[in-house]
Amino acid sequence: MDEFKRIKRLPPYVFAIVNQLKMEARREGQDIIDLGMGNPDLPTPDHIVDKLVESARNPKNHRYSASKGITQLRLAITEWYKRRFDVDLDPETETVVSIGSKEGLSHLAYALVEPGDLILTPAPAYPIHPYSFILAGGDVRSIPINKDGGFFEAMEAEFRNAWPRPKILLINFPHNPTTTCTDLEFFQKIVDFAKENDVIVIHDFAYADLTFDGYNPPSFLQAKGAKDVGVEFFSLTKSYSMAGWRVGFCCGNKELVGALTTIKSYLDYGMFQPIQIASIIALRGPQECVGEIAGVYQHRRDVLIEGLKKAGWVIEPPKATMFVWAEIPEPFKKMGSLEFTKFLLKTAGVVVSPGIGFGPAGEGFVRFALVENEHRIRQAVRGIKKALNK
Repeated sequence: MDEFKRIKRLPPYVFAIVNQLKMEARREGQDIIDLGMGNPDLPTPDHIVDKLVESARNPKNHRYSASKGITQLRLAITEWYKRRFDVDLDPETETVVSIGSKEGLSHLAYALVEPGDLILTPAPAYPIHPYSFILAGGDVRSIPINKDGGFFEAMEAEFRNAWPRPKILLINFPHNPTTTCTDLEFFQKIVDFAKENDVIVIHDFAYADLTFDGYNPPSFLQAKGAKDVGVEFFSLTKSYSMAGWRVGFCCGNKELVGALTTIKSYLDYGMFQPIQIASIIALRGPQECVGEIAGVYQHRRDVLIEGLKKAGWVIEPPKATMFVWAEIPEPFKKMGSLEFTKFLLKTAGVVVSPGIGFGPAGEGFVRFALVENEHRIRQAVRGIKKALNK
């Protein structure tokens, strides 16, 4: 039992500490406002749910499905890419459905990585980004990411100094947790660098639609030659508030898509078919709901940012994602992000995610998830203001 070497490579799960304290407080009867986990609270639009119910009543849909996704769903995602980004994809060779992006990323890592392979990931990072490769036996080097830019230059320097040469570069824009955004010029530089140095690129595009103030993020696949070097993951989780449905896609380079398709054929039979059918309706049906969902998050962002400003905690509003990445106020910095998180839970009744949970580069920050309604966010801000003024 002591020789589970892959498990030993994982650090203590910081978020588990916060979750335990949250549950203890709730058992004691405290009203806790949870802005920690990025678990969307908005309901899935009715027309998508209705299609699921209708499809679930058909016994033909109760059988095993296709691990790569049913044909019409793969066609729907290629249509979405063409409509949104003018990107052409072959539904047979350049698209595969995954059980959420997390499953797809993890299994792609198992398909690509051999022990000792070196992978570059942003820091701080959504945990699955580095640890999918670590679990697969690879080694990870972290590239600092911040709102002031410089990621490409830092990545280039790390690549030149590393041995063995990195095999894979994982990127994620708009970025979780820092909310950093980028442009098509950046992606073109990444593609050109990857071609020159024989690097595989994997882009996690989870927040393609949760954007604010007129910002429209580019797809990595829009860059010239992107399909020669990499793939992009997209998920219905945020855009259509379908977190529990677990529907994602890997699109782009046919060899990489083929590798994921092959490994999935051994590991799963795909999603419950009614979920796939309802996902077709999500992608092909009315799209007003996507803008409405983004609008709710933008309004919550504004309420939180304005409230914290009045409390003396000034934070730059993010242009995308469902998060606010906040530097800990100066008087509390010495506490560290985990102790500051405990402090907010105990004194304000508010749960946030400690930055250290996203790796050492996240220290000094906390992440707010915009997953409570406006009333609860205002209540959270009042509690935080009292805590900061103590």
